[in-house]
Amino acid sequence: MSGIVFEGVSHDFGAERVVEDVSLDLRERRVGIVGANGSGKSTLARMINGLVAPTAGRVLVDGLDVSREARAVRRRVGFVFTNADNQIVMPTVREDVAFTLRRHRLDRADAATRVDAALARFGLTELADRPAHRLSGGQKQLLALASVLVAEPGIVVADEPTTLLDARNARRIARYFADLDQQLVVVSHQLELLEDFDRVIVMEHGRVVADDVPGVALEAYRTLIS
Repeated sequence: MSGIVFEGVSHDFGAERVVEDVSLDLRERRVGIVGANGSGKSTLARMINGLVAPTAGRVLVDGLDVSREARAVRRRVGFVFTNADNQIVMPTVREDVAFTLRRHRLDRADAATRVDAALARFGLTELADRPAHRLSGGQKQLLALASVLVAEPGIVVADEPTTLLDARNARRIARYFADLDQQLVVVSHQLELLEDFDRVIVMEHGRVVADDVPGVALEAYRTLIS
């Protein structure tokens, strides 16, 4: 079984229910999730790799129950945060990409080859020995992607990955997303990023209120917020 499945999923944050009885079967290569602030979209995305646990129902990734098999799921799912500073943990660019591979127990030569390939893929080779936290915002987001993709996950989830970027770097990230072989789930307020996706889900008050191809779903969302 492949893909992401939500089965009657709800989540409570304190006394507030932020996701309410969501059932979805996500098998398309590129899926977008939109909604107003507080709609539950980021909570839904974070359930895919166990950053948030459902209060009710269950989430399956490739047939694995995320709550029960979180370690195995996290090997399959890479997560990109809104603010890349939240996932940069090592002093230099190269060290940060290499850090992801520590749990994979590769020999040194194989690990170095994969790190070099990831750096080259995202145009970071010349910055490899640069202090990671002194990169520009766009470079940091590329580093975050490199650090996720070096582990070769089958699924990439990105929560507002272009929100803190200028227009040029946002377009750059969008081009990288278009070329990914992995299944991609993107939460975004920037609707143009999702216009060529396969499917878009609209959240409102914790519920799915539209689920369709981008042209239909995004128009429903624009109507909802107008």
